[in-house]
Amino acid sequence: MMETQKIALVTGGSRGLGKNMALALAQKGNDLIITYNSNKTEADEVVNSIEALGQKAAALQLNVGEVKNFDGFVTALSTVLIEKWKRPSFDFLINNAGIGIYTPFASTTEEQFDLLTNIHFKGVYFLTQKLLPVIADGGRIINVSTGLTRFSLPGYSAYAALKGAIEVLTKYLAKELGARGIAVNAVAPGAIETDFAGGVVRDNEQMNQGIAANTALGRVGLPNDIGGVVAFLCSKEGSWINAQRLEVSGGMFI
Repeated sequence: MMETQKIALVTGGSRGLGKNMALALAQKGNDLIITYNSNKTEADEVVNSIEALGQKAAALQLNVGEVKNFDGFVTALSTVLIEKWKRPSFDFLINNAGIGIYTPFASTTEEQFDLLTNIHFKGVYFLTQKLLPVIADGGRIINVSTGLTRFSLPGYSAYAALKGAIEVLTKYLAKELGARGIAVNAVAPGAIETDFAGGVVRDNEQMNQGIAANTALGRVGLPNDIGGVVAFLCSKEGSWINAQRLEVSGGMFI
């Protein structure tokens, strides 16, 4: 019996780490559905890149901070799955979409806190819940966390605390979804050169050098350091890894 083609859904897959994850998954022979918040052009370019690798792909708009829109998204996703793949489910959910707000604890506003909460915790919680009927048994869920849950850098108190919540949620999902054969893990990148949080790690030379000096492998992370780890967790070889936090930081602050 021929095995069903595996399909991964990557939120925030049009740029940065999400784009890298999507391309790495495609290189391993997976089909992709990516979501984008506002930039359809970028998302379409990623779809074209995935198709150039010989895999099927689609892009759907989604603001992960707007829970009220999730039912509509699930309907759109289900339609795409039937039309493009002739199946009602997908296999791998990568909860990647996010933003960074750099703000000291003393001056963090309620608006900033609510925005981060809606995107990084509430959105992940309820999007995953809404997608449960559409995720195939034996699938995988990967939640993107951060090295900042293990070490502390001033200015990320709300962001890192919410990622800490995601790491706890990861264990609960692994426990409650185990009966369906769904493994759930968290990937925690260290500092990466992307446009995240205004591109501060990439563009601030002093910060870049400081991080490199505090990383065992002597440099700041690149998007290519992360995507392959997500692809591995979605492979047969990664199938017995469950309820884990995998830090991918080159050995920051050890």
